[in-house]
Amino acid sequence: MYDVAVIGSGVTGYASAMYAARLDLSVAVIGEIDGGTITLTDDVANYPGFIQLTGKELAEKIKAHALDYPTYIEQGIVMDVFRTEDNFFYVITEDKTFFARSLIFATGMKERELEVPGHDKFKNRGVSYCALCNAPLFKGKVVAVIGGSDSAAKEALLLAKYCKKVYIIYRREKIRPEPVNARRIEKEPKIEVITKTNITEIIGDDRVTGVRLDNPHNGSNLLSLDGVFVAIGGIPHSELAKKLGVKTNEKGEIMIDRTSKTNVEGVFAAGDVVDSIFKQAITGVAEGVHAAYQAYLYVNEHEFIMSCRQEEAF
Repeated sequence: MYDVAVIGSGVTGYASAMYAARLDLSVAVIGEIDGGTITLTDDVANYPGFIQLTGKELAEKIKAHALDYPTYIEQGIVMDVFRTEDNFFYVITEDKTFFARSLIFATGMKERELEVPGHDKFKNRGVSYCALCNAPLFKGKVVAVIGGSDSAAKEALLLAKYCKKVYIIYRREKIRPEPVNARRIEKEPKIEVITKTNITEIIGDDRVTGVRLDNPHNGSNLLSLDGVFVAIGGIPHSELAKKLGVKTNEKGEIMIDRTSKTNVEGVFAAGDVVDSIFKQAITGVAEGVHAAYQAYLYVNEHEFIMSCRQEEAF
């Protein structure tokens, strides 16, 4: 029996675990990806206390902090969760079952796929979702990043270190990276931004050779490319929370209050899976700390109530 089961092993999950363990709660962290998706980020320069480090380094530091306390970590996929009649929780993986008094969902999100003809055919054959993983394979090539967020800008800046040309293709009038990355893009001669344009098809033979555009660029709807990197946001991993009756918004994000409580007693959530407008590692970690503290209050109150009931039974 654990006081808290944290589902998700990214920086949010590890921060939740660290703080809960610091409050003398017994904690189990169960997650599929050690360190979470930030480990695929090459450059983190907006986390207070660290001028610059990689996403993997940041995740390792927060995990090490969690392990400085008696925190149990299990790498695996959570297949199911349910609540017992006496308000405890089962968390079931492929080969283990965890029993907990409270839950923290720090499950993050998965990449939103580009739904155009040719995507499935050329996925992993020129279509990628990770510049850090695959940029060296496109050295000296021409590629495009699809999306206009800060994440898309970071992908383009990393690709510019390897590729001879990088397009950013975005459907709206203006890309929206953080100011520092906007300035870096403006100064990078290898990067060209194409706005008010969508990709309608990815084309090629054995691998990607180009894309079709719904708005002509330099007089043509065909843009020759060697690779397409997709950065168009994500879909929250909230399916398990929904099974417990946790409310989500129209995007599928878990709805929390400012202390990371959900509408279900004993269930808390933090990070990219929740309905916060601003999603960063630092905001997810802060929400995770809130969740840990609220779990601490809940577990202690729950223990008091159970003790009272036991006394009344005698």
